[in-house]
Amino acid sequence: MNMMTKIPLTTKGAQLLRDELHRLKTIERPLVIAAIAEARAQGDLSENAEYDAAKEKQGFIEGRIADLEGKLSTAQIIDPASLEAEGRIVFGATVELEDMESGDVVTYQIVGDDEADIKCAKISISSPIARALIGKYEGDTADVLAPGGVRQYEVLSVRYI
Repeated sequence: MNMMTKIPLTTKGAQLLRDELHRLKTIERPLVIAAIAEARAQGDLSENAEYDAAKEKQGFIEGRIADLEGKLSTAQIIDPASLEAEGRIVFGATVELEDMESGDVVTYQIVGDDEADIKCAKISISSPIARALIGKYEGDTADVLAPGGVRQYEVLSVRYI
């Protein structure tokens, strides 16, 4: 992947990443540094499970910090409420869909990969359903290749919230 690729994030998603980064830097990192110092003080590090565990955790924390800083530095932060998409389904839009076979109505927001959470009705921009919806308008139908075959959805509404 090109390192200059902008990763789309909603304003809410970017704030979640900033919050996690702040917690890692101000709470998790100092705790693990203290744990390493304490384990070192116990002497022989060759058989010190606490030291090994703390060093492993430190590696994870530092990796996650670097990952979050990288994502935030390349993020294209989009406020769904300020989109001027004139009813078209775009990144950040919240869409209400009707499954034309079952009649079930579902509502999803199209978000970045890091924000996707089906339990919170947030679907990734790279998911098959989002790819089928991008560019559509209220009243359009979208064919989505699902595990059980093709499903047809009618777009009931498109909102930018």
